[in-house]
Amino acid sequence: MSAPETTALVGRRPARLVLGRHLVPLAGPVALTIVVGVASSAFSDSVQLQLHTALVTTAMVVGLSVFSGNSGIVSFGHVSFVGVGAFAAGIMSMPAQQKATVFPELFGFIRDNDLGNVASLALGALVGGIFALVVGTALVRLSGLGAGIATFAVLGITRNVLRNWSGVGPGAKAIPSIPQTTGLTQATVALLVCIGVAYAYQASRWGRRLRASREDPAAARGSGIGVYKERLIAFALSGAVAGFAGAVYVHLLGSVSVDQVYLELTFLTLAMLVVGGIDSLWGAVVGGLFVSLLNSLLFEGEKGLSVVGIDVTLPASSSNIAIAVVMMIVILVRPRGITGGRELRLRALRRPRRAEG
Repeated sequence: MSAPETTALVGRRPARLVLGRHLVPLAGPVALTIVVGVASSAFSDSVQLQLHTALVTTAMVVGLSVFSGNSGIVSFGHVSFVGVGAFAAGIMSMPAQQKATVFPELFGFIRDNDLGNVASLALGALVGGIFALVVGTALVRLSGLGAGIATFAVLGITRNVLRNWSGVGPGAKAIPSIPQTTGLTQATVALLVCIGVAYAYQASRWGRRLRASREDPAAARGSGIGVYKERLIAFALSGAVAGFAGAVYVHLLGSVSVDQVYLELTFLTLAMLVVGGIDSLWGAVVGGLFVSLLNSLLFEGEKGLSVVGIDVTLPASSSNIAIAVVMMIVILVRPRGITGGRELRLRALRRPRRAEG
């Protein structure tokens, strides 16, 4: 074999290995999403709804992981961005004539206009991203417990604004008559889009810089990394992904109220991220789907299930108790989550040892 051919062969092998290292971590979440989406078509309508909800809720967890997974800062307020995305998409999806009758207090440009499905999803992402950018300007300067308390305060403030400012929302009432366009295809594609955005950011230089600041902020600053700037970029992007997920969610439900995007959803998404593994995208998807499906199963059990011909009815709030127990066990046994906080890897794609001689 000639020298040029040998050089070309040696050059191609590392290229394939590098490509594999990028594709495998992305292929795992994508494959799991497609499996759950395709499998849902084999079940009854009620089970399909639960699986579609699992896909959409996992998209919210992926949005949270864009910031918390890369920065190491736990945010208790990301459901705020889900909420504003859901309300923006929901209120703008209502027919204008109906809004004028049901919600006459709305600002004119909201009351007199409506949007289609795709445009409302884009609006949810835009509103979520802008809102995250505005509030994140101050929040990204905090760390640890201070950041957690501040993000939780944002959640409470957002709820009060949506509940009491009738110019931008329905107040204490729910938004009705939202087109239910989120089915198997939209729920699956939405999660795939969120996974793609999260992985693209994670693999980018911005994601690497933020993870470097997570490991050692002082060393990152000494290397010329603007820690606050990198956090703000991730916070705004995660807000956009969460807002997009909220818009998909409201098109699944067909209506939304402020209590549906508040404390219960906050702690559910945090439990999903912790159980799966906060440091990885693979953990966010695994935890999101696992906890969501467990929650749906137990919720159905509270209404009554037939197991091997035996009727079983679980006590009220069994789902909340079970998720808390699972979360506690995972924290004690595997503090970094089911996935260990690592992305999916295959041994076959590890770099081979150099031949001796």
